[in-house]
Amino acid sequence: MAATSFSPSSIATVAVATSFSPSSIAHNLGDNLGPQPGSRNKGKRKGRGHVAGQGGSCGFGMRGQKSRSGPGVCKGCEGGQMPLYRRIPNLRGIAGGMRAGLPKYVPVNLKDIEAARFKEGEDVSLESLKEKGLINPLGRERTLPLKAKL
Repeated sequence: MAATSFSPSSIATVAVATSFSPSSIAHNLGDNLGPQPGSRNKGKRKGRGHVAGQGGSCGFGMRGQKSRSGPGVCKGCEGGQMPLYRRIPNLRGIAGGMRAGLPKYVPVNLKDIEAARFKEGEDVSLESLKEKGLINPLGRERTLPLKAKL
């Protein structure tokens, strides 16, 4: 095969627009968009005769639960096997005591803070409350007695 040579006159040049008018920008804002070709196919019309291509049993087979009319098999049905939602252990409380469901605060009685004898200007933080023994070291809530007098 002979090598083909290209001359500058045989190569087509494409002019690129360097300026945009407001009408061309408004035209490309999205009001002229549509679906891609082939992305919006119509579904098969089942049960409309043998000539239509999906007649007879409509591709669902002869017998069985999935060939009948109605919603079909329930979600989570595994055909006689114990379903997953019954195999996993039962979680009690807030997701079985996981830390995600615990509140981000710890209630403390004000009289307990006064009895702890914090120094003047000392910050009352979680660490200082743990050091004085007013809250649980894990930072979880503990039962508080009602100390208000009625």
